[in-house]
Amino acid sequence: MLIPKRRPTVPVPVADVLVGGGHPVVVQSMTNTDTADAAATATQVAELFRAGSELVRITVNNHAAAAAVPEIRQRLDDLGLRVPLVGDFHYNGHLLLTEHPETARCLDKYRINPGNVGRGDKHDQNFATMIRVARDFDRPVRIGVNAGSLDQELLSDRMEANARSATPQDSDAVLLEAMVESALQSAHAAEHLGLGRDRIILSAKISNVQRLVRVYTLLSERTDHALHLGLTEAGMGVKGIVSSTAALSILLQQGVGDTIRVSLTPPPGGARTEEVRVCQQILQSLGIRPFLPSVTACPGCGRTTSSYFQELSQRVAAFLEQRMPEWRKTDPSVAELEVAVMGCVVNGPGESKAAHIGISLPGTGEAPRSPVYIDGAHVTTLQGPTLAEDFLALIEDYVAKRRPQ
Repeated sequence: MLIPKRRPTVPVPVADVLVGGGHPVVVQSMTNTDTADAAATATQVAELFRAGSELVRITVNNHAAAAAVPEIRQRLDDLGLRVPLVGDFHYNGHLLLTEHPETARCLDKYRINPGNVGRGDKHDQNFATMIRVARDFDRPVRIGVNAGSLDQELLSDRMEANARSATPQDSDAVLLEAMVESALQSAHAAEHLGLGRDRIILSAKISNVQRLVRVYTLLSERTDHALHLGLTEAGMGVKGIVSSTAALSILLQQGVGDTIRVSLTPPPGGARTEEVRVCQQILQSLGIRPFLPSVTACPGCGRTTSSYFQELSQRVAAFLEQRMPEWRKTDPSVAELEVAVMGCVVNGPGESKAAHIGISLPGTGEAPRSPVYIDGAHVTTLQGPTLAEDFLALIEDYVAKRRPQ
């Protein structure tokens, strides 16, 4: 399989997870609970972690939220979940981290937005305070520049300089360059304050796909820091999924990106875990990192007037998701398994042969027989009311036989 070559970056340890340095691209997410509600926040962190979020970020925006962090950590520990927790700080992080040292200790990483740490001299002082806390507790930081909260003094200076230039650039180019400059200046300042290069992750997030690709391309050309990718405020439903997939896929295909988040807006009461699954599917579809066995299924046409192939596809996908936690314990490579559930003779046999295990169901007018192929060879033909159960049993048997002895 052709896999995009990764850009070399400095590895950053976040608890037991390594970000960058050629290690697998890390999936992360963020809670949307009130962090001061320790029980609700710990529950959602656990849900995200179990869904596959390897880092989970929580908002730490006031003293009540900061005071709840140790309890959140304890609740997760009591569940046996060693989830790396990331604290998200804006405006008052210098106060919260110094006034709540136990919170600073319980968090595994701090997220700092250089555009939201103050103005003028206060900016440098507040930023330095947060970096010193990170250094003292040996915690990594993500210096996260956002277009919507970019350091306005820096942006204003660059816009004015551009206006005086003999060959001025368009405003988009100036904005993106200011974002890159803010990230690099902040990283340099953090290193000058004693924070190791292997404790710094950078991001430069924006909500437009083409601008995001451009800003990360510029940033990756000028630093070997590990990079966090994400289309900020991606939106709801299909729009958010497609926009994030488009942006992240372009960059990941170019070898840019060491950890990713898909920032979806869930419906009221909707599961936050959807964004974790989208991250996993992006990485798996690009061949970068497998998470679950994949199911190839045809879309259906006039040859497939029965809905049986759709029902079997759903049943197989649910079975694989249900069994994967157990299979992973003995053979993590099962995540690379490819299963085909096809609906007629046109592409059915070919796709089934190309998968590790596949079944070609009869289309409209075809004989009610379903050949099964394993590793390219026809091994049996299924039919009758127990077809689904028989096919799932064949999958289970296939996994058992490939298990390392």
